[in-house]
Amino acid sequence: MTTSQYRRPRTGELSWRATDLTEADESLRTAWPWSVPAQAQVSASAPALAVRDLDGATGTGVRVCVLDSGVQPDHPLVGELSAAHAVAAGPDGRPAVVEDDFGDAHGHGTACAGLVRSLAPECELTSLRVLGAESSCTGETLLAGLGWAVEQGFDVVNVSLSTTKTELRDALHDLADRAYFGGTVLVAAASNRRIESFPWRFSSVLSVGSHDLPDPRRILYNPRPPVEFFARGTNVLAPWAGGTTRVCAGNSFAAAHVTGLCAQLLSQHPGLTPFQVKSVLHLMAANVVVG
Repeated sequence: MTTSQYRRPRTGELSWRATDLTEADESLRTAWPWSVPAQAQVSASAPALAVRDLDGATGTGVRVCVLDSGVQPDHPLVGELSAAHAVAAGPDGRPAVVEDDFGDAHGHGTACAGLVRSLAPECELTSLRVLGAESSCTGETLLAGLGWAVEQGFDVVNVSLSTTKTELRDALHDLADRAYFGGTVLVAAASNRRIESFPWRFSSVLSVGSHDLPDPRRILYNPRPPVEFFARGTNVLAPWAGGTTRVCAGNSFAAAHVTGLCAQLLSQHPGLTPFQVKSVLHLMAANVVVG
């Protein structure tokens, strides 16, 4: 059983940003996995090992989908795409996923893809364009895109977007659960505002906010949800549409860093479930002391 020395949060203490963390939150102690029963040591040893040997992991063999505004395929800081698709109106007028050669409608997707590749340069990267030039899309488009990504069985899907439409909540929740139980890690950026939006708010996704530390591999565990982890998301130099770069800030880019870490982890330890990936990231967090 996991033991830890931080207390359960009281109502009103929910944390949305790394700056919400108190001094006590910055040194959390856990006994996992050292206190698991002996018969469970085989399954528990992989996460313990991953904390030590992530150096050198490149994302080889890991299939990553970036659900966003598209990706510029020839950007030198992104590299080769395995495939590019977009959600468009089908023959019956309903959203359908089709092959896409448009690239990036905005720049946001190229930024996220480049940050993923900065940590996992050899991951198999697929672009799925759902956002338009104004970084928005319809609810039907979002559901069609995420549903397709889940059906394809990607190892990791980066979702640096969210919606406040409550009428989409149940359908998005169902997709998030299907991904979780099907072995797909959904990395979802929390809203940059203190509002409830989806899918990042679901416990079956890996939700990410941003911190202002410079190390792209430094993550913090949040003992006071709804956000689970914080990663680099301030003053981030990222690729942008048109072959350019841009200094970016926001939870979108923090999520992309975590997606890259997940790809690294899964390339070293294929077959980890989303639950196990979350558990390993908890152990990797700079503010968690194992022992």
